Amino acid sequence: MFETTLAGSLPKPAWLATPNVLWAPWTLSGQPLFEAKDDATFLAIRRQEEAGLDIVSDGEQARQHFVHGFLAEVDGVDFDKKVRMGIRNNRYDADCPTVTSALKRRRFVHEREARIARAATSRKLKFTLPGPMTLIDTLADGYYGDRVKMAFAFAELLNQEARDLEALGVDVVQFDEPAFNVYLKETVDWGVPALEKAAEGLKCTTAVHICYGYGIEANNRWKETLGESWRQYEQTFPALDRSSIQQVSLECRDSHVPPELMKLLKTKTVLVGAINVASDRVETPEEVAATLKLATEFVDPERIQACTNCGMAPMTLGVAYGKLRALSEGAALARKAFS
Repeated sequence: MFETTLAGSLPKPAWLATPNVLWAPWTLSGQPLFEAKDDATFLAIRRQEEAGLDIVSDGEQARQHFVHGFLAEVDGVDFDKKVRMGIRNNRYDADCPTVTSALKRRRFVHEREARIARAATSRKLKFTLPGPMTLIDTLADGYYGDRVKMAFAFAELLNQEARDLEALGVDVVQFDEPAFNVYLKETVDWGVPALEKAAEGLKCTTAVHICYGYGIEANNRWKETLGESWRQYEQTFPALDRSSIQQVSLECRDSHVPPELMKLLKTKTVLVGAINVASDRVETPEEVAATLKLATEFVDPERIQACTNCGMAPMTLGVAYGKLRALSEGAALARKAFS
């Protein structure tokens, strides 16, 4: 019980990209950039192992952004035709590429970094992909004229990518769906079915990550509008519990999520966010253990994994890996207490 993992992204070294920001510009180009991405992926795996994580990821080192990294190899998306629009239910504005024709994956998008990551470790390997609802929420639609139709078109492409990742030896394919926390009725009506389509036929472990966002100013301001009880999970967890997705990753540490909402996930492995990604303060192992202990009041310990609240791309390397060490040490304390 209490296997340790992370939500997905990790900071990039300064020799690869500008540190401590999202959408970090690359510091290299051409073949040196490809080689630097490979090195950063290998190094991120090693650092996770040294921190004691049981399930590691590529840290999204080869992607500028978790959505646009996938979109870069999809025909039908015009990056030169951008529209300024509100995303995540108008939480913030972004310059979004436009879908101008039928969507088609040009190639196995993340093959290179997945191969590097798989060869770098004998531990369980997680790979993250954007979910269908989050993808369409980050694009302007100039072709389909129907959000649901476009979401299911992306679900088909994501399923192709996930099957290729599985064939390479990836143990966990995780779909990131922050949009599930803002489009609540749509999540139940068609978001979860689109997610299941993206995971259709997979034999590896499937997961969905639903959080309240990176620790950036726009997300932190939005959280202040949610009040003292963040109950979005209450509407979406029952639908997810009925779904074929096996794991649900959620935000817990230093949030206003009522922990009893975890009871709604009766059949799933619950990835309990025990690390606050909106703060540079490194949690103590005892604080991590306390978060996990709280979760056991609502979820069987055997169904709990210790995780981060969200990705850590904007953080410094020292803070991020300090937090991962605390996560591992805290999970060990919790494991000892329950053994």
